[in-house]
Amino acid sequence: MSKLAAPPSGPLRAELTAGVLTLTLDRPDKRNALDAVLIDALSAALERADLDAEVRVVALRGAGKDFCAGADLQELLDSADRSPAENEASALRLGQIFLAIRRLPKPVVAVVQGRALAGGAGLATACDLVLMGAGAQLGYPEIQRGFVPAMVMTLLRRLAGERAALDLVLTGRVLAADEARVLGLVSRVVPDDRLEAESRTVLASLAAASPTALALTKRLFHELDGLGFEEGIRLGARVNAQARQTPDFREAIARFLQK
Repeated sequence: MSKLAAPPSGPLRAELTAGVLTLTLDRPDKRNALDAVLIDALSAALERADLDAEVRVVALRGAGKDFCAGADLQELLDSADRSPAENEASALRLGQIFLAIRRLPKPVVAVVQGRALAGGAGLATACDLVLMGAGAQLGYPEIQRGFVPAMVMTLLRRLAGERAALDLVLTGRVLAADEARVLGLVSRVVPDDRLEAESRTVLASLAAASPTALALTKRLFHELDGLGFEEGIRLGARVNAQARQTPDFREAIARFLQK
C-alpha cells in the first residue's frame, strides 16, 4: 500500500505502483455515482499526485461493472431545496476536477468498462487518454432526467464538434464504444478481455517516458486551443527550445547516439 493510498472504507482507492497512480472510484453498489465525498476525495488525490514526484501517470477507473453512472441522484434531488449560489458552488467542485486534470502536468488515463454516463462520461472524456472496452457505453442522458449536461458541454463542443455534441445533449442517447471513438470522445477501443492488458501496457509506456517531455507536450497541446496558425507555430518553437535545455532531452539523445 503506497503513501497515497486511501483508507479502505473511503469512496476512492489510491495505489501507486511503478510510477502509476491508480485512482479507483469505489462505490460499486451505486455504480460509482459521484457524491460530494467522492468528488472531494478525487480532488485531493489529484492535488497530491501533482506534488508527488513518484507519480508519473494517473489512471482513473471504476470498481465493479461500471466506470461511473454520473451524479448521485439522491444528493442531486436533495439539492433542489438549496440556494442557486450553494448549488453553483457544489457543481463547480466537479468542474474543478475537469480543470485539475487538464492542469496536471502528468498524463491522466481513463480506463472505462461498463457504463460512463452524465458526469461520469464527462469525467472520462476530461482525461488525456480514454481506453474503453468494446462493450462499454458512454452518454449524457441528463435531458431525460429534466436536467442539463452543463459543464460537460465545454468538453463535448471541443471533442465532437457542434453538430454531434448538440445531438448528444438534446437526445441524451447513449453511445456504444465504437461510435464514441469515431466522435473523438474515446482514444482507443479494445476487446473487453484485453482492456486490462492494454491499459497496463499504455500506462507503463507513459510512466517510462520523460516526465518533462510529457509535461511540456500536454501543456503545449492545451495552450494551442484558440490560437491562430502562426501563433501556434511560434509557441511550438518556444516550447521546442525549452525542451532542448532539459536533462531528459540530453540523456535520451545521448543514449540514442550510443546505440
